[in-house]
Amino acid sequence: MKTLLQSSLFISLALLLLLTAHKEGFAMVKNIHWLGHDTFKITGEKVMYTDPFKVKKADIADIILITHEHYDHCSPDDIKKLQGPKTVIVAPADCASKLKGNIKIVKPGDMIHVSGIRIEVVPSYNTNKQFHTKDRGWVGYIFTVAGERIYLAGDTDYIPEMKTFRADIALLPVSGTYVMTADEAVQAALDIKPKIAIPMHYGSIVGSGGDARKFAEKLKGKIIVEILPEE
Repeated sequence: MKTLLQSSLFISLALLLLLTAHKEGFAMVKNIHWLGHDTFKITGEKVMYTDPFKVKKADIADIILITHEHYDHCSPDDIKKLQGPKTVIVAPADCASKLKGNIKIVKPGDMIHVSGIRIEVVPSYNTNKQFHTKDRGWVGYIFTVAGERIYLAGDTDYIPEMKTFRADIALLPVSGTYVMTADEAVQAALDIKPKIAIPMHYGSIVGSGGDARKFAEKLKGKIIVEILPEE
C-alpha cells in the first residue's frame, strides 16, 4: 500500500511539474507574434525581431536577429523599418556589408549578451541540399527571455547538433525544399524536447498551412505545437 501511495504521489508531482512548465511556456507564447515566414516579434524584457521580411508596420526594435544573408532573411529595407538609434543587429559576417548601424557579428559557437539578453549562436545548415551549406557559417539562435529559452532554427535541415540543443520554445521550419520537411522537423522537436514547438517558414515563398498542420498532428501527445496566426 505504501509503495502504491508513493507511486501515486510521484505521478501527481510529475504531472504538476509538467502542467506548470506548459503554463509558463504558454505565458511566453503570448509574447511571440508571427509576422510571416521566419519573422517573429518577441516582446517582454526587450522588443526583439527575427529575420525581418515584408514588415508591414514600422517599429523600434531593441535587438534584431539575422540568421543568414538570403534576401528573405537579411532584408536591409525591412530592417531599416525597425531600427532606432539603440537597435543592435546580431548577424553573421556576410550580412554586415549589407547593413548599417550597431552590428554584432557572430558565428556558430559564440555566446553574447545584448541589452541584458543572453544569446547562444548555433549552427544552421543543409545536409542534403546546397542552399545553406555548413561552410558558410550561417546560424540559428537560442536566447533567453523571461527565463524561457527560445530556439530560432534559421534555414536548416535536421542536423546532429540538435541533439545537444535545449530550449523551452522551438521555432522550427517545416516547408521542405530549402529547409526541413514537416517530418524532419518532428524529429528535430523530439530531439530538442521543448515545452512548445512553433512552426515557421511556410505560407510565403514555399510551403503552406498544411505543412504546419502535419507537423502538429505528428507531435500530438508528445510535444505541444502552437500554430500562430500571421499578424
